Amino acid sequence: MSTPHTPPRVAVLGGTGFIGRAVTARFQALGSEVLTLARKPSATPVAGRFVPFDLTSAPASELAALLERERTDVVVNAAGGMWGLDDEQMHTANVVLVDRLVEAIGSTAAPARLVHLGTVHEYGLVPVGVSQHEDDVPAPVMAYGRLKLEATERVVSAVRSDGLDAVVLRLGNVTGAGQPGHSLLGVMGAKLAAARAAGEVAELSLAPLTAQRDFVDLDDTVDAIVSAAGTRTARSVLNIGTGSAAPARRLVDLLVEVSGVPVTVTEVPAPEGTGPESEWQQLDISAAREQLGWVPQRTLRQSVESLWADRLNG
Repeated sequence: MSTPHTPPRVAVLGGTGFIGRAVTARFQALGSEVLTLARKPSATPVAGRFVPFDLTSAPASELAALLERERTDVVVNAAGGMWGLDDEQMHTANVVLVDRLVEAIGSTAAPARLVHLGTVHEYGLVPVGVSQHEDDVPAPVMAYGRLKLEATERVVSAVRSDGLDAVVLRLGNVTGAGQPGHSLLGVMGAKLAAARAAGEVAELSLAPLTAQRDFVDLDDTVDAIVSAAGTRTARSVLNIGTGSAAPARRLVDLLVEVSGVPVTVTEVPAPEGTGPESEWQQLDISAAREQLGWVPQRTLRQSVESLWADRLNG
């Protein structure tokens, strides 16, 4: 185990994913021994020592044994899933996995601290101008949000009933290098990069994109995760965002501007029933500031610049 003068030994579940790989890289840069866990290796190298491990199929006892062998101090759960999964698969990836993770940590001789990554989608939507606070009653509107909320409740319950040393970070819409290809900015970035490589004008079809979301930078998010790994908090759930909603269209416009790629834009009508009043999320981040000493540092432009630079180097 680590001492106050040595970096913690860290295991990252989902360490090959968008957020997970950034977390492993940061902890390694800080001097931690990092164990990167995922179902299969990434096509591109990741930080830490990779071990294939699928907690959706392996029993909790196997993970407990692994954590004990590795003398793990901190577990970051960046695993989960939504895209390309049916309801049963989503339940396994987001809820069953957390049940086994909590059981595994709790059964070790020296339980690690757990930093579980939740999502703003656990809250659902609120009227324009309203900030979502950790004490608000969640009302998720999509299956993914409901399952992530269920996972959060499992962690919080274990904190209260079993003394699990854990915190849930409810993340806003994370933006930065390595943006998933299925995301809005991932799709737009790929189109712009392809047009740049071909020396062509990028043809973009865009709906009004009136949704306003709390977009938080990837590096700021990792800052919060690192802080949560080493800080005992009075709250079991903390919001991690910017505290300010921004239109999705603004990020796309920033990406086009940063890329320098000429574009033609075809405006596509929005689906009936959509609009700002039904598509607003903004996190209250005062608790994270008070308990972690954390505040976001990067601007939306910096997030988009990082995304684009990574796309060009990928």
